[in-house]
Amino acid sequence: MPERTKKTAVSNCDDCMHYEYDEEYDCYSCIMDLDEDEMRLFITGRFLSCPYYRAGNEYSIVRKQI
Repeated sequence: MPERTKKTAVSNCDDCMHYEYDEEYDCYSCIMDLDEDEMRLFITGRFLSCPYYRAGNEYSIVRKQI
């Protein structure tokens, strides 16, 4: 099994507000309108400094509602 060297790209997407589950395709994907270069980086897992990243975990959202 190949070792992943860039785990930060995956973990950033995993808790991003714009990374949502698509029932039609049965997978998670970014809902932002990425241009061609950004999409290539996203698909290959090299999108390390995403300009659209926003923390979207449930805990941070609930804290703002209280």
